[in-house]
Amino acid sequence: MSGQRQERQCDGKTSIGQYLIHRLQDYGIGAVFGIPGDYVLAFYGMLEHSPLDVVGCTREDCAGFAADAYARLRGMGALCVTYCVGGLSVCNSVAGAFAEKSPIVVISGAPGLDERRSNPLLHHKVRDFRTQMDVFEKLCIAATELIDPLTAFSEIDRVLDAADRFKRPVYIELPRDMVHVVPPTAHSYRRPVSETSPDALAESIREATVRINAARKPIIIAGVEIHRFGLQETVLRLAEQTQIPIAATLLGKSVVRETHPLYVGVYEGAMGRAEVTQFVEESDCVLLLGTFMTDINLGIYTANLDVTKCIYATSEQLQISHHFYDSLPLEMFLQGLIASGLEPTRRTIPAELSVRARPPFVVDPEQPLQVSRMMPILNELLAKDNIVIADIGDSLFGATELVVHEQTDFLSPAYYTSMGFAVPATVGACVAKPDQRVVTICGDGAFQMTGSELSTIVRRGFAPIIIILDNHGYGTERFLHAGEWKYNDILPWNYHKLPEIYGAGRGYLVQTEGEFANALQSAWEDRSCVQIIQAKLAEGDASTTLLRLAERMSHSVERK
Repeated sequence: MSGQRQERQCDGKTSIGQYLIHRLQDYGIGAVFGIPGDYVLAFYGMLEHSPLDVVGCTREDCAGFAADAYARLRGMGALCVTYCVGGLSVCNSVAGAFAEKSPIVVISGAPGLDERRSNPLLHHKVRDFRTQMDVFEKLCIAATELIDPLTAFSEIDRVLDAADRFKRPVYIELPRDMVHVVPPTAHSYRRPVSETSPDALAESIREATVRINAARKPIIIAGVEIHRFGLQETVLRLAEQTQIPIAATLLGKSVVRETHPLYVGVYEGAMGRAEVTQFVEESDCVLLLGTFMTDINLGIYTANLDVTKCIYATSEQLQISHHFYDSLPLEMFLQGLIASGLEPTRRTIPAELSVRARPPFVVDPEQPLQVSRMMPILNELLAKDNIVIADIGDSLFGATELVVHEQTDFLSPAYYTSMGFAVPATVGACVAKPDQRVVTICGDGAFQMTGSELSTIVRRGFAPIIIILDNHGYGTERFLHAGEWKYNDILPWNYHKLPEIYGAGRGYLVQTEGEFANALQSAWEDRSCVQIIQAKLAEGDASTTLLRLAERMSHSVERK
């Protein structure tokens, strides 16, 4: 695949639409999510006759979430929609992918160039013909309009290279009368090579090596960029060679397998487990690798990390204490550390941080359901072939206690925190890795936003397990803004009866630990169809993490 990314030859017989499809395949994209519309039907016809799997969704924003999940699992995703009514509908999904560095190729149809003469009032048009382009230039790392046959191929190359290099969404607008146009010249693509200062790289490695070797309590905090840039094995090699323990951020959960003996848990400042927080914050050398320093990752700024003890390396910057190095690739820095022969003091990991030391969970059959006690029940069943997807709120905060067995198999919008991610992301995950069982945890409020994507799950014959946390409303907001606010309430649904509406699947209604454990076991054993577990939570229930979050954020919410 990497060779194809570096270079492609075109013989002068390929249309713009065909070239775009070929280049998507060069980057390992095997599926395109979206909804057709008249301005993009010509390209949709070309897609359907191509090797790409065209996955029709129920809403454009759902297609965006699905493409995002696919990209997180496969390296890059693609989305195809029509002009404005489709493109503007998907803005939120694309914004989330930009915020969390998930490379989606957004392809939008557009009115033909001939149709635009004299500026007619064509349907779907907003203000002028560049309105949608202007919007996506703000949401993407690169954008282009394919309006000139002489530059169309090179523009496709430029934009896709940006998605691959920066791991952020890109936008391609394709007028419908350009799809079948064959440029009059042959085309050759060779990926540009970025330059790195060898002296700066060597100096940064020397400085980092001195600090790490002098440390008595070093720690690695691995973030989401380690996943996005495919550096999981590199970080593990560094940790295993040096025996430095590893923690993860909330957004980076599962960036390394959580059964690894060096893994100590998710670091969330005061929001997280006290023993993990203490272990990280008493460290005298913190290697922050590929980590976003967001408010959520930092426990609403309760993280107590001394910058003078930190080595902060991302794809965009390298900071060692107060020293800054520009334009040093993250992978080269990590490889340099591995080659430097680091010999830090070996640090003992307390038994309470070891996953293997946790005692088996004992189910109390009559206990009303609580999120904090549901997760250990689910933990007993999770294995290597599972992908866990969590929506925001207690779906995410509770799921931080799950032990994910493989790298990159936990998906959640943990930074952008857009409700409604989980169910459409389930579609993307099922397409990306059809041989793995997806377990989705979603609040009832989030489900009512995008749960219509169950239709796609049923139509495609997927068999995920979807656990709906039913607390009849927006539970997180109830704790952030104390009081009996009716705006947090939603209409109760009989979620367990949805299989009757969609014509397939199996539903369960559970209210106690015993009922949940039995339903989960039955769902686990049935891989024939989608399984929906409606979990009615005890009134007023919230995870410990959510309560800590609410305590920190409520002051900001209440400010006038």
